Amino acid sequence: MSEQDSLIYTNAVFDKSAAKLSQCPTDIIREVAFAGRSNAGKSSALNTLTGQKKLARTSKTPGRTQLINFFRLGESKLALVDLPGYGFAKVPVKLKNEWQKELETYLNRRQALCGLVLLMDIRHPLKEFDNAMLDWALEAGMPIHLLLTKSDKLKRGPAQSTLLKVRKAVKDLGGLVSVQTFSSHNGEGLRELEKRLNSWLTAPLLAEDTPAPDDQV
Repeated sequence: MSEQDSLIYTNAVFDKSAAKLSQCPTDIIREVAFAGRSNAGKSSALNTLTGQKKLARTSKTPGRTQLINFFRLGESKLALVDLPGYGFAKVPVKLKNEWQKELETYLNRRQALCGLVLLMDIRHPLKEFDNAMLDWALEAGMPIHLLLTKSDKLKRGPAQSTLLKVRKAVKDLGGLVSVQTFSSHNGEGLRELEKRLNSWLTAPLLAEDTPAPDDQV
């Protein structure tokens, strides 16, 4: 099965969890990471994308996910990655700082990372963490797709107004940034999200593309 044929997101299966970069899967060629504040609906979005209600854990206690979780697409060498959520986790500051350190290490050194989906509640976009992630993506030259989640919580007019405002706010960042609305409740924006993921994960692979060891210095 070719890499492109394997992009059936309902075939996603849990691969492993990693507390640090050295524990990440070594055979993955390309992966897209999902990041966002703990109340952004990240797990719900991943479950909607994969058509599996319990693939990514959801909880009424934000910040429950403390590990980097890998979901392999079938038997391919492609993966979706669920990064720890930030903002509302009721944990000691020291532990929260450790999460932040490992997140930065993963983002800066993970060779397989080819795109980042940044989720934010459409009612509360572009908070401090979101802007920090945008700054990092711009500096790293990493494509980033902004997913304005919970769009069903707003009427169509206000939702479109917020979409336009966010697009205007990031337009100077160039072609690396794209924005859409999304709802795990009614599936709005699902096909658009799949199209973006496909563009990253199925870009032509070079003959010499092989899983490269991450810089773990």
